[in-house]
Amino acid sequence: MNKTFFNLLAAFVILMNGATFSLAEETAGQAADNGTPMTKEEEMQVKMQEYATPNKNHEILKALEGKWKAEVKMWMDPAAEPEVSEGTAESTMILGGRFLEEKYTGTAMGQPFEGRGFIGYDNLRKEYRSVWLDSMGTGVMISSGVYDATSKTITEKGTMSCPIVQGDRDYRAVTTIIDNDHYTYESYMNDQDGKELKTMVITYTRQ
Repeated sequence: MNKTFFNLLAAFVILMNGATFSLAEETAGQAADNGTPMTKEEEMQVKMQEYATPNKNHEILKALEGKWKAEVKMWMDPAAEPEVSEGTAESTMILGGRFLEEKYTGTAMGQPFEGRGFIGYDNLRKEYRSVWLDSMGTGVMISSGVYDATSKTITEKGTMSCPIVQGDRDYRAVTTIIDNDHYTYESYMNDQDGKELKTMVITYTRQ
């Protein structure tokens, strides 16, 4: 992709985030009323609007907004007692309600710990996408998944850099919204025999 094309694409996206959205809505409405087919440019505008507009899937993330106390249980050995630590988190909806940003501070393995996470719903992929990075490493955890309304859970699968295996390692994560003031985050990994083991549980309580 050359710079000229990239700049033109960026300019188009910026326009889509402005007044063009309202024009696209009006154009789509007029086309539906009078049966006039939309031009390719108008169709593109409508598609961009659908892609960029927050919806009910983003509303779900608002339940995780706020300031939280966190209790962390981490299992290095599944047969042993977990390491327990505490921390605090502040989560905020950003970029016009499109993403949730979490800022976490606490301790891990007796050392100061800081983490930053982002999660949003991708309207094109029809799934949640998240990124996590922290002070315990130089890698990035990337995952995607879906929401189940019955259990109020977001279940994701992703990969992370693992110095133990000297490469990528798969993991599964489950966020469960218990009520307005409580939610949990659980992570799982497979051992060398392929058996899934719980590696961490974070219990969040609203401050």
